[in-house]
Amino acid sequence: MALALPATLAFLLAGTIKGTVGIGLPTASVGILSQIVSPHEAIALVCLPMVVANAWQVWRMGDVMGAARRYALFGAVLVTVLWFTTSLTATVSERVLVGGIGGVVAVFSLLNLFFVPVAIAARHDRAAQVGFGVLAGGLGGLTGIWAAPLVAYLLGRGVDKDEFVRATGLLIFLGALPLAAGFWWEGLLTPPLAGLSAAMVLPTLAGFALGEALRARLPAERFRKVVLLVFLAMGLNLIRRALF
Repeated sequence: MALALPATLAFLLAGTIKGTVGIGLPTASVGILSQIVSPHEAIALVCLPMVVANAWQVWRMGDVMGAARRYALFGAVLVTVLWFTTSLTATVSERVLVGGIGGVVAVFSLLNLFFVPVAIAARHDRAAQVGFGVLAGGLGGLTGIWAAPLVAYLLGRGVDKDEFVRATGLLIFLGALPLAAGFWWEGLLTPPLAGLSAAMVLPTLAGFALGEALRARLPAERFRKVVLLVFLAMGLNLIRRALF
């Protein structure tokens, strides 16, 4: 199908970004594909690569059960809210959805470029997990992207690099399960799209391996800033499409 080549290139790039900086698969792939296909199709296509890539990421980082215990509350709230909000996606107009995706991508980029996180004390962790989990689930169910609240929470908790990669892999994996199930249930993840989504697992993992190699060779901070600036441009373009 005509979408196969641009989707392959999009997921190869998105996987490379994720392998390099640990996040960005749905942000990059949905952001890129929404420029050329409907946002419903873009979100549907990311479902299966997101499940597999994040399962692989958290498995490679180890301490899976420890991470599951630490973020159990966040994960439970995320999965519950995301399941219910996914059911609303089919009723949202394409124009609103394009603008929503653009807004999330732009805010995600700006937060990571300029945001100085407010520290979250250990005594407020449970409340923070609930609050950020609700926000992440709401955004994720409607747009397929929930990295911004997740990143804000983890930066506020001051986790180290390995814990950041482990936690993002786990929580994006958990959220991807109800997202894929909800899109299938609502008829948005059609059999042809599901087949193409499954095929996109290979370029995603190839990109992930390339990204891991790049992470060892390139200045990670410089690459991160370039990626975020590209995300910002894509998000602003989607907002422009929604408005005009």
